[in-house]
Amino acid sequence: MIAALAAWLISPAASHAEALGGSRAQGQLEPGGRPVATAARLEENGDKARLVFELSAPVDAAAFVLAGPARVIVDLPQVEFALDPETGKPAKRAHHRRRRGKSVGLVVSFRFGQLGEGKSRIVIDLGAPARILRATSEKSDGDGKAHLVVELARTDRASFRAAVQSARAALAGQPHSVRAQKLEAAAGKPIVVIDPGHGGIDSGAIVNGLVEKNLVFDFAKAVKAKLEADGRFTTVMTRDDDSFVPLSERVRMAREGNAALFVSIHADTLSDAADVAGATIYTVSDRASDKEAARVAEKENQSDAAAGLDGAEDSGDVSDILFDLTRRETRAYSHVFARTLVNYWKVAGRLNKNPQRSAGFRVLKAPDVPSVLLELGYLSNQKDDLSLASPEWRDQASSRVADAIEAFFSARGTSGPIPSGDRERTPLEETAPATDVAHRTH
Repeated sequence: MIAALAAWLISPAASHAEALGGSRAQGQLEPGGRPVATAARLEENGDKARLVFELSAPVDAAAFVLAGPARVIVDLPQVEFALDPETGKPAKRAHHRRRRGKSVGLVVSFRFGQLGEGKSRIVIDLGAPARILRATSEKSDGDGKAHLVVELARTDRASFRAAVQSARAALAGQPHSVRAQKLEAAAGKPIVVIDPGHGGIDSGAIVNGLVEKNLVFDFAKAVKAKLEADGRFTTVMTRDDDSFVPLSERVRMAREGNAALFVSIHADTLSDAADVAGATIYTVSDRASDKEAARVAEKENQSDAAAGLDGAEDSGDVSDILFDLTRRETRAYSHVFARTLVNYWKVAGRLNKNPQRSAGFRVLKAPDVPSVLLELGYLSNQKDDLSLASPEWRDQASSRVADAIEAFFSARGTSGPIPSGDRERTPLEETAPATDVAHRTH
């Protein structure tokens, strides 16, 4: 059904697309494997643009446009992208021209990757309103290879808005397919959810060949292995491979699984402050503790947009006193664990000058699961780069994270949140009061 919808969404250019060779191509997978993309090139000529991927076999392509920001979405069956992760990133000169208000052409940048099980996606960021002339893959003559061709043409804003509205209407009620997983604690063990940030089409930061989604995935696996070796926890990762998981789904996995702790792992970057280094632990708050925390939260909250998902965060707050008490209690425990993690981390590695911060991170908003976001370091800093790429450092640092988790639960003596008013403050809480939120900058 979605394929038929997407073919319709290519209108009003559908008739022209058929004249150019058809808006869709029937996919043929290689025996025993998936199609492989080995190269990509972007061609621009005035008011038109042409993005071409070289494939080992043709695939079905379904394309439509969305706004906020303006982009073209191309959905595919699962494709292995054997490409440099830097492919498609905008050039610095393009950023410069855009800041000066000059045209940068139809395509600003593009990205690609796995969206979910059996699905891949290409997201094309637009510099001007565009319509889709065709999105087709065709088998080449002679060499057995194929080309996926996405052709765009400049259009007026009214036509683009109409195409976006049609796309959203057609996609309404079509939920994003995600990996379903039921979390079950074994023999009363507390459930700890380890969340490797980004994934799939959302690569996160890419600096000097280091890719955030890969670094944090390796780190998360190391933490999981150490917790499993301890034997006192049920440990689950929000993704087990290089696939994309929406922010809301990460939170839902923890809540519906009755998780006792949620730890999201990332690696930040700063383009204009290479001297900033060290790990930072964030908790959620309605108001950011400082400008840097607000910047990081804003960037991390764009993960769904990076994957081309359409739809805003649920904004309905529950005005219930019990809900509010639960959320306060949860945030207090989040601060306790954040301080515990800071104390354990400084034995293994560098901390940021202001290591404990808070902001409105969407992935930390479970009202009943203590949650923190650990930024391992800054990919824009050479010393942090060396650490993040080192297996020895990863082993040591992941051990300290596991130790902090063990200490957190040992101090609480429970696998779940303690109801407000039914407990005494633990030694860890005495050293980490919930109101202790840093407000200093770098």
